[in-house]
Amino acid sequence: MRYRSRVTAPAAALIGTAAALTAGSTAHATPGESSAGTGRPEPGPGPETLADPVFPALGNDGYRALAYHLDLAYDATTALVEATTTLTLRTTQALTRLSLDALGLDVHDVRVAGRTAAFEQAEEKLRITPARPLPAKAVTTVRVTYTADPRRTLPHTAWVPTPDGFAVCPQPNAAHTVFPCNDHPSDKADFTFRVTVPAALRAVASGTLVCAEDLSGGRTAYTYRSRAPIATELVQISVGDYVIRNRRGPHGLSLRDVVPAARAEALEPALALTPGLVEWIEARLGAYPFETYGLLPCNSDDPNAFDFTGLETQTLTLYKPNYLLQQEQKIGSHMMHELVHSYFGNSVSPATWADLWLNEGHADFYGLLYRYERGWADSLGLTSLEARMKDTYARGDQWRRTSGPVAAPNAANLFDSQRYLGGVLVLYALRRLIGEDAFHAVERTFLARFRDSSASTEDYIAVASHVSGQDLSGFLRDWLYGTTTPRMPGHPDWTVTPVPPSLVSPRRRADAHRHENSATL
Repeated sequence: MRYRSRVTAPAAALIGTAAALTAGSTAHATPGESSAGTGRPEPGPGPETLADPVFPALGNDGYRALAYHLDLAYDATTALVEATTTLTLRTTQALTRLSLDALGLDVHDVRVAGRTAAFEQAEEKLRITPARPLPAKAVTTVRVTYTADPRRTLPHTAWVPTPDGFAVCPQPNAAHTVFPCNDHPSDKADFTFRVTVPAALRAVASGTLVCAEDLSGGRTAYTYRSRAPIATELVQISVGDYVIRNRRGPHGLSLRDVVPAARAEALEPALALTPGLVEWIEARLGAYPFETYGLLPCNSDDPNAFDFTGLETQTLTLYKPNYLLQQEQKIGSHMMHELVHSYFGNSVSPATWADLWLNEGHADFYGLLYRYERGWADSLGLTSLEARMKDTYARGDQWRRTSGPVAAPNAANLFDSQRYLGGVLVLYALRRLIGEDAFHAVERTFLARFRDSSASTEDYIAVASHVSGQDLSGFLRDWLYGTTTPRMPGHPDWTVTPVPPSLVSPRRRADAHRHENSATL
């Protein structure tokens, strides 16, 4: 077959090709951009969807977000949040109306460019009609004032209430229960956060602390800013009785852990692992892409608080404290999984939710490598990536039947093992085909090419083909979209277990099974 041809260029040539591709790249195309024309189209309402294949109602078109400023005030007595979100946006067409994603927010006032705007809330959309139409390619602001109740029962929510405050877990489609937004990973933006809390509590957010202001009434306002754009699903805001633990990572990287004060000492052995984790992954993927990193074991071990082990909110990975109290060999591999998301998922976000395998497959791939290098057996008792991939390969057709192809999920099976170990199997096959040096060049080129933006499965295929010097489109599409498992390069003896004709896809909740399908647990 055509994809079995090999290129035997030396590593230096491959890396040179990777550098050339990175240097010659242009900005990632923004979906939904208005096409240039000679006429001036009449203003109209912006579409209320970005047509995501997994969450078709998510996101909004007609504009692109440039920056969010979130100003939240937490009342410890009522446990309510009084908030104002100011969105700076650029229109891509002339608009008489635009919409934001919003659910469970009691909206009081909306202003566009400083002028009062009419609005209505319908299902999960906030429809806004400005006082005058917005021209195409105009930069303007939308300010929404509202109240949020972190304990409100909703169809899905990002709020994680704790005894002393809250944290948030927006992935995949719940950031708009915390703030009105264009809630899709393809529309990343700059973020600043100002969070006001009683002086006895601490507020933290993604990015770095800009200032802390002592206010009247025994309150403190903390302002954070991120140096890199953030996808809405990666925002973190937390309030609680926290202490901040600062340390240095490789080449002076600022590491910041946000820890429940009463458990800081007990959690220190886990927190102290981070510098070594960062050093290990930087040797494979390059410099850590953000200004800081750390863990946020929020102050809740409630099994109902959230249904995953860890969540890679940008610059702060969310955990439950009890998980991190285990021995290193129980948690180190998964801590690596979440750290890898800083590269695959955060720095480079998925263009659509169908591209989730790029996040989870890479996180599990490097997390498993880290585990096996240390001689830690996995949950199946296996001690090498080759052994785990042989076991996964045997399950391939079954998973394609029950969970769909690796890169073709739906909302119900989005977080199945197919996106995790199935994604690892694709990467393993690619590395077997093109060789170790070419594979590493592909990884670094992809990360450099799409840093601070979003990328699709097709983008990854294009980079892999260019860097390896061979057309990998047929090979990778068979692995990513095929209904049967392709042959594994270099392992003609591997076999796939036949699937009973009666096997059907199990029913499951769309928001369930987030990270417990990771092989790094």
